[in-house]
Formats: sequence, C-alpha cells, structure tokens
Amino acid sequence: MKQSSYVISEKFEKQRVDKVAAELEGITRSYAQTLIDEGAVLLNGSVTKSNVKVKENDLLSFEYEDEIPLEVEPQDIPLDIRYEDQDVIVINKPKGMIVHPTGMNQKDTLVNALLYHCKDLSGINGVMRPGIVHRIDKDTTGLLIVAKNDQAHLSLSEQLKDKTVSRKYYALLHGVLEHDYGTIDAPIGRDPNDRQKMCVTAKNSKKAVTHFKVMERFKNYTLVECSLETGRTHQIRVHMQYIKHPVVGDPKYSYRKTMNCNGQLLHAHELEFIHPRSNQKVVVKAPLPDDFEKILQDLRSRED
Repeated sequence: MKQSSYVISEKFEKQRVDKVAAELEGITRSYAQTLIDEGAVLLNGSVTKSNVKVKENDLLSFEYEDEIPLEVEPQDIPLDIRYEDQDVIVINKPKGMIVHPTGMNQKDTLVNALLYHCKDLSGINGVMRPGIVHRIDKDTTGLLIVAKNDQAHLSLSEQLKDKTVSRKYYALLHGVLEHDYGTIDAPIGRDPNDRQKMCVTAKNSKKAVTHFKVMERFKNYTLVECSLETGRTHQIRVHMQYIKHPVVGDPKYSYRKTMNCNGQLLHAHELEFIHPRSNQKVVVKAPLPDDFEKILQDLRSRED
C-alpha cells in the first residue's frame, strides 16, 4: 500500500486536482482520475472530484496499491464473448478472474486475454488497463464492456457518468426481504477500520444508489435483481450488508461460510448502452453461471 501526502505550493494554485495529483505522484492523469473516483485521493482530508481547483497550502493525500510498471503480455485464455464489433466487446467474465494486471497479479487477467484476442484496445487508461471502461470484482461474474478505441472509450465513459448505461445484477442474499422493491440511497466511502473494505458512511464518501427487485424468496434466502444508479467500489455488496441482508458467499461483507460457494453469489446479467458509433441501443445478457444456478435449484428443491 502506497501512502503519501503533499502540501500544495504556489506553483499549483488554481490547477485541477487530477492534473496536480498526476504530476506529484508521477502517474498518468487518467490513473489519477481513477484513484480520485475510488476515494484514494483526499483533499484536506475529504474525498474530492477531478475538476476541483487546489489552493496554496492545501493538503493532498494518497493511499493506494502501488502498481509496478510492466508490459502486459497477451495470453491465449478463452473468452465468453457476448457481443463484439469494431468498437466494443462485451465479455461474460468468469469467477476468479481479475480484470486487469497489478503488481501482485501480472498474468491470467481479463486484459491479458483481451490483448491476445483483440488487435487494438483503447489506450486511455494506459498499459495496465487498456480498454477497461468499468470493472467488476474478481469473484463477481458477468458482463463487462471494453472499448477497442479511444472514441468508443470516451463515449462509454460519458454514458456511465450520465447514468445512461443500465447495469443489472442478480444477487442471492441472506434472509428474506419483506419488500418486493426498494432503493438504497446511502453514501459509500472507505472503512476507517479496514482500508481494504468500503462502508456506508457520511465521512469522506460519495453518493451511492442501488435499486433492487425481489425475484424469488426461499426459507432463509432471497434472490434479487439489483440496478446500479452509481458505480462505487463494492456497491451492491456494501449496500446489502447495510440493510442486513449481505450477499451469500461474500468473504468481506457477509457471514461466515454458510453455503458451499466459492465467492459471492453476484452476477452481472444485463448491460444496456448506446453504441458509440451507430447511436443505437445495445442490450446484452448473460445467463447465471452453472454453480449459481445449481444453488438456486437446490434451494427450490428444499421448498417442495
């Protein structure tokens, strides 16, 4: 974990936080923006936005995983491609696959596989994250959209910012939810007691909104469909823990292991976006993975 802080000098007066952060830390501006979005950069002890202007004597603090610069190698890893054209590719990511390389994991990631499959990927996020517009957790399965060129990347990023990309997830939760529908509007920030976790907090947090709909109830569990209005780190997992119905199998936010599943039962099953070239609506779906489906079948058999 890399930790650093800087007192802003007169040289940087009235410059954007992302630009100053990139220069001070020696990282790309796009990576600085990613860190700011993730709450890993604090301005005077509070989360900030990339376009905020700094002042002399402001305190800029960083806490993030220091990535080792590397040349990412293409790997012939099979991909479950659900949609592809000259601009975008939508992958159904399996459980256990990390999206992009880090200093600790330089092989067997989705980016390694994409570099083997695609001749070109957007370069906006640099060598570590080529084409990556958004991410899902290692043990979350399902759909992820990747940009093949910078024009597509900028369009998709703007859609995510404007909340016009629809992302729907299936999640199996502990307990039985009483309400058929609901919205969780609770800000998320880093857990002050564990920097590897997020939590619902009013301090150093960002707005986070999750809509849910009950799909099926069991004796001790509930299957829900969640729609994201915002895209905070671990958002669904944190929000479900917050309402005391954590995602089954979640190693960070749920109970001790109560079911034979390897990681959280959370699956990104539907993506809807406007195509960056044609301006037509694209809807992509992915079925539940076999292990998730088997658990549901077992629960249904117990109900009989």
